[in-house]
Amino acid sequence: MSEGQSSLLDYTEILKRKAPETLDLLTAQNDEEFEIAFDALLQKAVEQLEENKADFKELNENALSSTLAMALRMPGLEVLREAHSNGPVDLTIIVNHCAKTRKKLGEAKIYRGPAYHIGGLEQLLGRYTTGRESRGLLVVYFRVKDIAGLVQKIREEMDGKLPVYQQGKTRDHTLKWSFLSTHLHSCGENLEVGHIGCNLYTE
Repeated sequence: MSEGQSSLLDYTEILKRKAPETLDLLTAQNDEEFEIAFDALLQKAVEQLEENKADFKELNENALSSTLAMALRMPGLEVLREAHSNGPVDLTIIVNHCAKTRKKLGEAKIYRGPAYHIGGLEQLLGRYTTGRESRGLLVVYFRVKDIAGLVQKIREEMDGKLPVYQQGKTRDHTLKWSFLSTHLHSCGENLEVGHIGCNLYTE
């Protein structure tokens, strides 16, 4: 075994022990494996915001999204704020040190009711998304109580109106207070969006 191969194996072993989610993300062989690995990282980042929500109660949408971006960044995962894709996108996530380069676009909103949420979805899919990206993200910061009930109201509104060419009803997400929806995009393909709830309510 060459010195270079030995170093790579050593690095892989370190990742297995200290950052298994990172290794899963970088070695994903298909879209399903990639989304499962990314969701594990996203959950940790959202939980960090929730665990420190008292420190963030004065922050606006932009500042909260910058904080989330910092929590997501790691070697191999580039997270950009306000990068251009037919306009300034709240979150652009690029994984380029893996078998297949993947990009995710995310819009982030402080919760202001189902109509505002759907407006963010229209912005993400109708303006920023080209159709080449992986599953989109719509991150919602809840500063009011009853996140579980409010997320359910959003789902009921979307399932009743099927906005942005929604294909069928919303579906459960592996992350708590979150769900998935599928939409027919102008590129002619069905694209998936993860709606991610973040509980920032404080007394």
